[in-house]
Amino acid sequence: MTSAHAETDARPMRRGVDVWSILAVVIAALVLLPLVAVVTIALFPSENIWPHLMATTLPRYLSTTFWLMAGVGLICAAAGTGAAWLVTMHDFPGRRWLQWALFLPLAVPAYVGAYALVDFLEYAGPVQGALRAAFGWESARDYAFPQIRSLGGAIVVLSAALYPYVYLLARAAFREQSSDAFDVARALGAGQLSRFFRVGLPLARPAIAVGVAIAMMETVNDFGTVDFFAVQTLTRGIFSVWLEQNNRGGAAQLSLVILGVVLGLALIERAGRKRAKRFRLSRQTRPVMPVRLGGVAGWIASAACAFPVALGFVLPVSVIGWHAMGAKADWSEPALVSALVNTLTVGGIAAIVTILAALLMVYGVRLTGRGLPRLLLPVTLIGYAAPGAVLGVGVLIPLAAFDNALADAILAATGVDPGLLLTGTAAALIYAYAVRFFAIAQGAADAAMGQVSPSLPMAARSLGRSSGGTLRDVFVPLMRGSIGTALLLVFVDCVKELPATLLLRPFNFDTLATRTHETASLENLAGAAPPALMICAVGAVAVILLARANR
Repeated sequence: MTSAHAETDARPMRRGVDVWSILAVVIAALVLLPLVAVVTIALFPSENIWPHLMATTLPRYLSTTFWLMAGVGLICAAAGTGAAWLVTMHDFPGRRWLQWALFLPLAVPAYVGAYALVDFLEYAGPVQGALRAAFGWESARDYAFPQIRSLGGAIVVLSAALYPYVYLLARAAFREQSSDAFDVARALGAGQLSRFFRVGLPLARPAIAVGVAIAMMETVNDFGTVDFFAVQTLTRGIFSVWLEQNNRGGAAQLSLVILGVVLGLALIERAGRKRAKRFRLSRQTRPVMPVRLGGVAGWIASAACAFPVALGFVLPVSVIGWHAMGAKADWSEPALVSALVNTLTVGGIAAIVTILAALLMVYGVRLTGRGLPRLLLPVTLIGYAAPGAVLGVGVLIPLAAFDNALADAILAATGVDPGLLLTGTAAALIYAYAVRFFAIAQGAADAAMGQVSPSLPMAARSLGRSSGGTLRDVFVPLMRGSIGTALLLVFVDCVKELPATLLLRPFNFDTLATRTHETASLENLAGAAPPALMICAVGAVAVILLARANR
């Protein structure tokens, strides 16, 4: 809906209280509250340990995080862009299924890939065992083998899990390019590599930059992988300062540093979108026709595209599946059943709440003509850029303050102390999930609502439908597909979320993600296999839907 139509729809609403405008502002305030709380506590801590952090751990956290982000960004850019170029511009053996298989690593959380890679490559694993048997080595002193639990290992695992973000956007950018430019370059004598670097890559660079920025933001958010590999990043530092040193001010200050990092990445992503403008030189453009690669070149292309799929999906699922088949007793454990129920319940409620809030906010912004809701709408997208650990800090502190104030008010009014009603319950977890993944729901609602013809809601209003009735009877039925897809994507992300869950879950409350992490941290991969496999199965469903939507 255009701005003009929104103004037209908003005119009747300006008589009296603008309920939809107030609702949109309230939802935006709730989404932004955790981030505001982090900034406030960091700037005005009760115990300022900033000088101590600067003198001791902060430089190490910053340098490690920087190298981790740089390594993941470079590998994701190379793997995602290279695979996208090969499957778009060339035809080779296995191309038809590889172009969809390259999405599959999105179904596997990075921390699950970390457990599988360590199990596969460690001293007692099959690779080193086969090397010792083949060469007659008797101990680790007889040969050199790379250290898996290291910064390099974390870079490999995170890159294998996150390159599909770059692949998805780069593939779309290459597919939108016209063959005219490539034909001209070919006529001027440019070879394959020259056409890639001089024509294809410059046109797709904005989309690639967006994908790399998203992958790097997810790298900053990661906790399970860096904790398992003992890599000292900013996110791991938050857990250390909060849980081990019991210092919320220091945790908030580290969170503020992370927010600064992700804000810089978000600005890069936004700049990439602004530059992502393509102009057609004619009304009709011919799509790029894949060039057939035969012989050795074709099989090299197949291997190059199959390798990231094998590392990011086949290896983790195979290793976890192997352990899951040997852990039949673990499948029936009450703790696993409880974790599954908790995951489905909390994730399902959070997904529904997130979609409803996004739908109401987007509708309210489009319906009202006021400036504040329109200003706040894009700002709420920053929640997705904030790591789960940061949101955990931001949610817990204001929620505890509200809980204490509410308990004091009830005690003063009734003489009964109800205790903390929200803090330490699943409500805090649901709130954090909703803030973290609000951008997914908001983007889907905004895009779908924008495709509804303005004449339809106008006709409904002229027939006596209220604003709420128009949303229910006109918009929701027409947006059912987009709403369903967004609901599934938010639910899957809630299932995989680990840092916020670890910080905010109630006592003795496990989800599939926390059970997988805690069991694997005890070197019990067999016990971690069933919940990890369940997470991968849920993620695979979302990836299949994503691949179908990008045909």
